Formats: sequence, structure tokens, C-alpha cells
Amino acid sequence: MNSVLFRNGALLDPTQPDSLLPGHDVLVEGSTIREVSDRPIRSDSARVIDLKGKTIMPGLIDLHVHVVAIEFNLPRVATMPNVLVTLRAVPLMRAMLRRGFTTIRDAGGAGYPFKQAVETGLAEGPRMFVSGRALSQTGGHADIRARNDFMPPDAPCGCCVRVGALGRVADGVDEVRRAVREELQMGADQIKIMASGGVASPTDPVAAWGYSEDEIRAIVEEARARQTYVLAHAYTAEAIARAIKCGVRTIEHGNLIDDATASLVAKHDAFVVPTLVTYDALASEGAKYGLPEPSIAKVADVHEAGLRSLEILKRAGVRMGFGTDLLGEAQRLQSDEFRIRAQVLSPAEVIASATLVGAEVLGMTGKLGRLAEGAYADVLVVDGDPLKSVDCLRGQGEHIPLVMKGGHIHFDELDRA
Repeated sequence: MNSVLFRNGALLDPTQPDSLLPGHDVLVEGSTIREVSDRPIRSDSARVIDLKGKTIMPGLIDLHVHVVAIEFNLPRVATMPNVLVTLRAVPLMRAMLRRGFTTIRDAGGAGYPFKQAVETGLAEGPRMFVSGRALSQTGGHADIRARNDFMPPDAPCGCCVRVGALGRVADGVDEVRRAVREELQMGADQIKIMASGGVASPTDPVAAWGYSEDEIRAIVEEARARQTYVLAHAYTAEAIARAIKCGVRTIEHGNLIDDATASLVAKHDAFVVPTLVTYDALASEGAKYGLPEPSIAKVADVHEAGLRSLEILKRAGVRMGFGTDLLGEAQRLQSDEFRIRAQVLSPAEVIASATLVGAEVLGMTGKLGRLAEGAYADVLVVDGDPLKSVDCLRGQGEHIPLVMKGGHIHFDELDRA
């Protein structure tokens, strides 16, 4: 069994957010952490890495990515050949890992084969929790047809897959039940639904509702029957409240939430996953990289409300996960979410969203989000103190000289750091 002993690190423990804990050793054996101590750990067989006081912290968790969103123009991606989409997604996954994101939840698009490719070493990337294809009503956020299009009578069945399609259309209680069962059978870890309109889709207003309450309850029931949960794309307070009352566990985006609805989310012990960086990217780069005009026109509806939503959620005590939701070329901006959130939240709160809260959402408390005995050995070595400034977590990993996932060192530039 391979083992690594990290010696003399300044430990960042998200459960102790006041400051780094100097002089800590961390012993990794195989894929898990064997011991964490403020006293020297002895090991006769471990490879010793002297951190010389650098920060050592748990790997980051991004709860809202789309690895198959290889371009801004999602309708075009959905028609690309499967092999092309797959091959273009591989370097995107590797880049996420290089930035320190050792775990991701794909919020629509990537299915079990992507997860399998990473787990078997065929592709290099973060640990994946996949949602399969997101479910949308006709005319909803995952219905990417233009207004002059129509549903051909010989369209492929719902279980057929275009790799570039982030979602699928299903209407009615019986049909959504079947769609959930199909996505779970094909390997989805959780189910994503569209509970309101959105930006990247061509025909649905942002304030539109998605799915009837009977349909949402049926989806939630089917997910619970397989011991999993539902995440819901939703912007407006009304759409969020409907989803929460029907049993949805995490709300994605939530830009237009209000105080009353935030209190409702907290009361139901649910989560919100803001994705503020994507609106910066859509506003500044969308037109350049092919975002359709109807989508560009909708960006302003949610962009300006983003920071205000963080204030509302914090005031209500809602647990916020870390998400980015970036498309195409803008995926390089993933770590800029730290910068945006730090305008409202403390560095410790932002880091907790990408560690402790992410682990809780994924049902992996104790396994992810901390460097502790028995946890997965997802380890970052960082130049700088993230509790003082999150800037050292930004960029493409320039300030993260070592990235370990599951006990395997994927990137090691410590000798040059």
C-alpha cells in the first residue's frame, strides 16, 4: 500500500475557521487519511513531503458543473457527434482537477460513462457525482428547440442519448416517473429538474414555472425510492418555494430569492447552490463565443441580483454550496467564484461552501471536505493563507503546487514552488 507523509504543514480545517493550525503532519495510506496530528508522525514506509509551513487543506468541491458544455451555444453542442463532445470534455475535467477541485457534481449532461472513465484512470479528472440528463417540461429550460421547430413524430426515445444534450423533455406524472427511473438505471447519482425558466434556453422566460407540483412530487418520490435526492434549477422566489415545498433538496442559482423564501428553504433544511461567476461570463463573453441572442437578452434579469441573493441567504441561515455553472471557454473562470463570493462572505464561509457544505450535500460528510482520519485523501498544498484571502485559490492552480485525489498525486510542482 502506497503511503505519503505530509510533514510540517499549516492545516486548514474548515471546522476551525479562525486561523490555520501550524505544525501539522498528515499521513495518507492508500486512498484515505490514516492520521492527522499536531505532533510528528512516524512512518517507516511513507514517502515524506516536507511542506515547510505551506498550507495543507482538503480538496475543493464544485456542486454545479457541466463537463459536456463544451461551448456557450448549448443547442449546437446537443447536435455534435458524441465522440467529439466526449473528447473535448476530457481536458475540461483535467483542468478542474488542476485548479484543486477534486470532487464535482455534474448538474446535467454527464452520465455514468464519464464517471467510469475517471474511476478507471482512462481520463484524469475530479471524483464525479453525475445527474445524467436534467428533466424539463416541454418549453422549459432544457427544451433547446427554437420557436419555429417542432417535435418530430419519429424522434428518438427518451432513453437514447446525445452526449452533448444537457437535458431531456418529459411531461406528465407517468412520463416523469419513467424518465427518473431511466436516468437512475443509467447511473445517475441524483436527479436534476428545471423548476423555472433560464438563460441559456431559447424560449422560456426566466420567471416561468417549470413542472406542475404533482410532477415535482412524483420526481422527488422516485428519487427518494432510490435513496437519493433532487436538485432544481430555479431563479424566482415563487419557483424556489414551489420546489422546496415539493421536497427538492438543493436549489441551483436562486438569484431572485427573497427573505421569506430564504426562511422557507432554511426551515426545510435544504440547500442553495449559487453560481454567480457564470453570469459575469455570460455578460462579458457570451456574444463573443456564440451565446444566442435570446439568451444574451435574459442575462441581465439575473446578473445584478446575484450578490444580493448571497446577503439574503446568509441572513436566513441557509447553507450555501459552491457552484459555477460555466459553459465552454468560460470554464477557465471556475475559481473566480471565490472572488465574487468574497465580496459578501468571509473567506472562511466561502471555503466552507466548497468543502463542508459540499460534502453534506453529497452525503459524504466525514469522507470529503476535511483532512481527518478515515476521509478520502483529497489534499491540496497551497501557497498562501486562504483564510486571509481566497486569491490563492484562484486562477488555474498557479498557487496550488500539489493536488492529490484519493491518495494519488496528480500534480506536483513543489520542487519549483
